[in-house]
Amino acid sequence: MNKTESVAARLKYIMNQRGLKQVDVLNLARPYCEKYNVKLAKNYLSQYCSGKNEPGKDILNVLSLALDVNPAWLQGFDVPQEFSVTKNSKEKSISKNHCSQTGDDNSGKKTDTTQASATDFKNNNSADICKNNKTSDNNTNNNSRNNFNSDKPSDNSEKGYAKMKTLKKSSKLDNVLYDVRGPVLDEANRMEAEGSKILKLNIGNPAPFGFEAPEEVLIDMRHELEYSQGYSDSKGIYTARKAIMQYAQLKNIPNVTINDIYTGNGVSELINLCMQALLNNGDEILIPSPDYPLWTATATLAGGKAVHYICDEQSEWYPDIEDMRNKITDKTKAIVIINPNNPTGALYPKEILEQIVELAREHQLMIFSDEIYDRLVMDGEKHISIASLAPDLFCITFSGLSKSHMIAGFRIGWMVLSGRKDIAKDYIEGLNMLSNMRLCSNVPAQSIVQTALGGYQSVETYIQPGGRIFEQRDFIYKALNDIPGVSAVKPKAAFYIFPKLDIKKFNILNDEKFAIDFLREKKVLIVPGSGFNWESPDHFRVVYLPQLSVLEKSMEGLKDFLSHYRQ
Repeated sequence: MNKTESVAARLKYIMNQRGLKQVDVLNLARPYCEKYNVKLAKNYLSQYCSGKNEPGKDILNVLSLALDVNPAWLQGFDVPQEFSVTKNSKEKSISKNHCSQTGDDNSGKKTDTTQASATDFKNNNSADICKNNKTSDNNTNNNSRNNFNSDKPSDNSEKGYAKMKTLKKSSKLDNVLYDVRGPVLDEANRMEAEGSKILKLNIGNPAPFGFEAPEEVLIDMRHELEYSQGYSDSKGIYTARKAIMQYAQLKNIPNVTINDIYTGNGVSELINLCMQALLNNGDEILIPSPDYPLWTATATLAGGKAVHYICDEQSEWYPDIEDMRNKITDKTKAIVIINPNNPTGALYPKEILEQIVELAREHQLMIFSDEIYDRLVMDGEKHISIASLAPDLFCITFSGLSKSHMIAGFRIGWMVLSGRKDIAKDYIEGLNMLSNMRLCSNVPAQSIVQTALGGYQSVETYIQPGGRIFEQRDFIYKALNDIPGVSAVKPKAAFYIFPKLDIKKFNILNDEKFAIDFLREKKVLIVPGSGFNWESPDHFRVVYLPQLSVLEKSMEGLKDFLSHYRQ
């Protein structure tokens, strides 16, 4: 039995054969997903259909049930499309797989997880799935099965060499996505390789758009490079942590000592470290929707469940406190806020932050606050750290220099532990263990923290009237709202805007398809809203870092594109 096609090719074939769209497949799969507690979001299915990702065992079984096809055929093997056993048998097999993972059968009795019935999917090894199919040569089928399941390479190849085993990614990655650099970017890279020039509005990386680091920061790094060749303390060098501690004091964050400061290779590394240290399998954590997708990805990878609370577009994209309250369970461990927000550019006022603190206080939850854009606030507004309002709670606040000092490539971020650290001693021990395991963060980058945080802040020139970020924000806000069928809330911070599409007007069912269609026609790269765990296909994110001339050209392209586009 040979594998002749990909899962993506088989999905495309069966969908074309039956006139199905991705939304139809999702609807067919939904009852089985609910029955067997399998998650199949539209952005995951889109990845499987495009060949950018391969479904795991449970998802493959659910898709085979929904489409009523042989799971091995769906995997691309040269077997009949029809499955010889009944759908009830297939469902029974999935049930047994789920039971075997817990060691219980349906009667509540303990089972021997090393045993499997003749109709069991056996963890979806395709040769075993196929053994109930009629074949012309049983011996050939048996040999194929043995070769497929064997941990050792076969030694009976006609060509005289062993068949190599296929190496697959961990199943822990089945529901982990990072579409900021996903399928749409892949398509843009393909187009660039063929000679196309792409206008990139997809990623918050200041340097390619002409934003430069302050000269004194670069001078300091050059000066310190000779002395930064060895490992530092796992939390960071003293001068950097001291400067961060003083910055936390200026933000009125309570109960912070130098031992509460951890430097990292960007905030991203520290978020991952915090999730790994906190979450057990099944633990829940409240994360905003839309979110910066790293939060959901790292929580999922750590074994936790990301529960998304809604940020309300009609209320300046502020968190919906009641939705947050309704989603707290006895499994909830923490609340995440992103303030200023990526992707919306929202800045949360004190009243909203106080309500979140009260909710965390009521349910004894810790707070993670991602504040990487706290120095990119416009319109005379002031950023408030939520930790300053919660001295009686345990909080971790994240920030760094990537955005405010235009040095994303230097990879320097930090986190600050504050408040009731006495109730988090065991967790902090876990943080220290993981921090020690990665040895330390980038030492040359640590050497510039003191200079960067002290003295004149050059970023101020960008966010005042007449400054590039301020003027580009005003332009993109007006240009988007001038396009029929598009609306946007004016961002108050960062350099992102999250516009809304009239999906009825444009008949948009799939936001990734919209982004790819726009890219192919107008050569402008954006990120669809689903990349930020937003459920409806009605939003996309624009980065307004490029020069005004580039933004003007891209918005002219969007207006022309939407004048005729219908899905």
